[in-house]
Amino acid sequence: MSDAAKRRIAALGSQLSPQSNSSGSFEGMPAIKKIAGTSNGPRVQGKVVIITGANSIMGIGRATAHLFAEGGAKAVYICDYDNKNLEAHRREITSLYPTVDVHARPFDAADEKAVKAVVDDAIEKYGRLDVFFANAGIVGPMAAFTDISKEDFMKVIDTNTASVFLAAKYAAPAMMKTSPEKTSASGSIIGTASVAGLRSNAGTTPYAASKAAVVSLAQSISYQLSGTGIRINSICPGLIETGMTAPTFESARARGTEKKLGQLNPLKRAGVADEVARVVLFLGSDEASYVNGQAWAVDGGLSAGHPYVLGKMA
Repeated sequence: MSDAAKRRIAALGSQLSPQSNSSGSFEGMPAIKKIAGTSNGPRVQGKVVIITGANSIMGIGRATAHLFAEGGAKAVYICDYDNKNLEAHRREITSLYPTVDVHARPFDAADEKAVKAVVDDAIEKYGRLDVFFANAGIVGPMAAFTDISKEDFMKVIDTNTASVFLAAKYAAPAMMKTSPEKTSASGSIIGTASVAGLRSNAGTTPYAASKAAVVSLAQSISYQLSGTGIRINSICPGLIETGMTAPTFESARARGTEKKLGQLNPLKRAGVADEVARVVLFLGSDEASYVNGQAWAVDGGLSAGHPYVLGKMA
């Protein structure tokens, strides 16, 4: 390659990634442009994180809190309307990661004043907010839509969708605040949607509608946050063994049909909370610095194709 061609490539690389923190070169080649730090190091070093829906022992919220603490977060707020296990979770995380400040906050994620209060607390204590994982959710009535009252329908929307809206409403301005430790506006908001929000037949009508709305929120808000450095995405879990889905798994085990759970996806199994939590950790880290407005399916491939009867595909 000629010297002129090398110079053109170097110039193009500089234009594509002007915010690089890398320097140096090797044999005339420009250094790889990077936004995030070393991939195998602490992925969220010094970040302040809020997680709702963190009470369940088997839940995605608890699993995510552990990963953020392990990844070097400065502080993790674990929040839930049900606070039965929050203090136990706080003690456990603190014992495993003593350098992380863990705060247990019982409140309804759809309570606007409470959401504002936890964000304000993070700013007051740490002068920054970096990640808000809006994970709170309920299943709602397991019934046909004709048998569901408007009150029950709106309760599902309030908990599953309005909570994500409120998280974004108060987290985004807080994430724009800068300090000597955080020199530029940045942050990641993640809402828990579902494969039920991508396609039908994966949940009841209120549940599916509420999760589809979470996907739409992430898409529309990402554009309203243009140029701010704040990203927002949604995750769409498939069949994951959590406290919410525990009755399904317990019934299958009692019938001896546990191995059939998840058989509609290409991996032929259900997932566990940690598998979803690792995607949330990525989205919350600087490694996902160019991922914005997306709905990430974590479903073993369920949403990759149309349902079919095994052995009957033409």
